[in-house]
Amino acid sequence: MKELTRKRILVTGGAGFLGSHLCERLVTQCHDVLCVDNFYTGTKDNIAHLLDCPNFELMRHDVTFPLYVEVDEIYNLACPASPIHYQHDPVQTTKTSVHGAINMLGLAKRVKAKIFQASTSEVYGDALVHPQKEDYWGHVNPIGPRSCYDEGKRCAETLFMDYRRQHGLSIRIARIFNTYGPRMHPADGRVVSNFMMQALRGEPLTLYGDGSQTCSFFVDDMIDAFIRLMNTDEDPGGPVNLGNPHEVSMREMAERIVAITGSSSPLEFHPLPTDDPWHRQPDISRARELLGWQPHTLLDDGLEQTARYFRARIEASSEAVPANAPAAQRPALT
Repeated sequence: MKELTRKRILVTGGAGFLGSHLCERLVTQCHDVLCVDNFYTGTKDNIAHLLDCPNFELMRHDVTFPLYVEVDEIYNLACPASPIHYQHDPVQTTKTSVHGAINMLGLAKRVKAKIFQASTSEVYGDALVHPQKEDYWGHVNPIGPRSCYDEGKRCAETLFMDYRRQHGLSIRIARIFNTYGPRMHPADGRVVSNFMMQALRGEPLTLYGDGSQTCSFFVDDMIDAFIRLMNTDEDPGGPVNLGNPHEVSMREMAERIVAITGSSSPLEFHPLPTDDPWHRQPDISRARELLGWQPHTLLDDGLEQTARYFRARIEASSEAVPANAPAAQRPALT
């Protein structure tokens, strides 16, 4: 019976934060998983525990080039997701979203595979509607420093919908809101990883604006949603918001992280970066109705798991360097 339900599944960006958790879940469900990553932001450490699994395979590949494999499903997660990483090479970021989508859609068309696109809440830009529903078209700066990511993801959604209309492709588009958890890159510049590393090192926690912007939810809930969205027999007809509608201010998040880590770090306020959205809150009515899904992990539970991960990273890094080594020889955990 297992063989009848076993699928060959491609996960692009599979060595990244979300991709590695997805690969792990699919492997435990006994599917054959092909993890594809160019390791721009992903790392082998994230999937090292899967390498000996007989139903897991790793391939170094950049999705801006075509890929010829035989699969039943494709999860397209390939793209740097934090501003520090996607602004480092903005042209390549746009290529990854657009050329990557074209290549994966072409593959899905050839092998008649169902395909999932990891889109983002950034398609809403600095939203003028709060909370954001899927029928809101957004308020995006097309020529700003974040545009390579925002507009790249918007174009990818266009391609997915056009392949659905023109070629009858079975597609799924997830608009992902801020997510945190173990395996986040310590230096990705996003809120939870920044706060965690600063708190664990006893450094000031940097908040931008007045600390009122909102986020975030735990990675396990996100992976549940991915798989439910891919497996639903009902055609969603368009993008589906995946996030936590419960608002938590950046200030409250920072204070909770200080408490959970036992840190004495103070809070520091800085000007809001260009085009950074003030508010981000999803309306997840469609996900509730279509998937029977909503996030369940309590904030403190998720933050405690994340703190344990970052603490272990710091301790492992410290043990790798002699205690009397010069500061210049100490790794920065980037």
